[in-house]
Amino acid sequence: MIIGKSRKELEKMRAAGQLVGRVLQELRRMVEPGITTLEIDAAAEKMIRDGGALPTFKGYHGFPFSICASVNEQVVHGFPSSYELKEGDIFSIDCGATLEGFVGDTATTVPVGCVSEDLLRLIRVTEECLEHAIEQCREGRHLGDIGWAVQKHAEGHGYTVVRDYVGHGIGRRMHEDPQIPNYGTPGKGAKIKNGYVFAVEPMVNMGTHLTKVLKDGWTVVTLDGKPSAHCEHTIAITENGPEVFTRVTAAAVAEKQPETASV
Repeated sequence: MIIGKSRKELEKMRAAGQLVGRVLQELRRMVEPGITTLEIDAAAEKMIRDGGALPTFKGYHGFPFSICASVNEQVVHGFPSSYELKEGDIFSIDCGATLEGFVGDTATTVPVGCVSEDLLRLIRVTEECLEHAIEQCREGRHLGDIGWAVQKHAEGHGYTVVRDYVGHGIGRRMHEDPQIPNYGTPGKGAKIKNGYVFAVEPMVNMGTHLTKVLKDGWTVVTLDGKPSAHCEHTIAITENGPEVFTRVTAAAVAEKQPETASV
């Protein structure tokens, strides 16, 4: 069952989204050759807790970290570790925060130093897929419209979309109904209504869409070892169109910039 949100609940979700959005922007600034993904995880946890929230991912079904840290061919759910980011890597950060009982969830893929034009293009197209998906988050549209927007744009640029992992509804729990695949058929699936809140997250691969899970039981990688990019926003469907709770403006960052953790 898809759970619609009241105006008061949407206000709380907006606050959670803005907090985790600001945290993710600060994490982006930390990304450079030589930093470990575990250092970025520690910084994320400190900023989330300093903001009065809890790191949603930590302990979720046993996941032991505050962020998912996925490098190059890792698609999602990567473990932060002592791995030092290297010039030319791409690094996907997925982050969630629970504030006053409601969850904000967001992700981005960041180039590490100077990366190839092919990788920059992969990141750009993935971000464009998300923007096309957001445009479909309107009352009266269908879930299939969201998936098709992602699939059409990604495949139109010669990429594939991951089918084993999907976006989702979000609210008091990180994963609520419905599932929101990154592929679909226009006009199919549940009809979208005002008050719904979705976490839409294109996962776009340079090669095959097929994936596998590593021995840690969490880290998802492309089956062919080619790079993957991931981005995500928490989006509310409102009478005025989609509102992206985790999109943070420059003015908002200046007003409420979280203190970066020293690690």
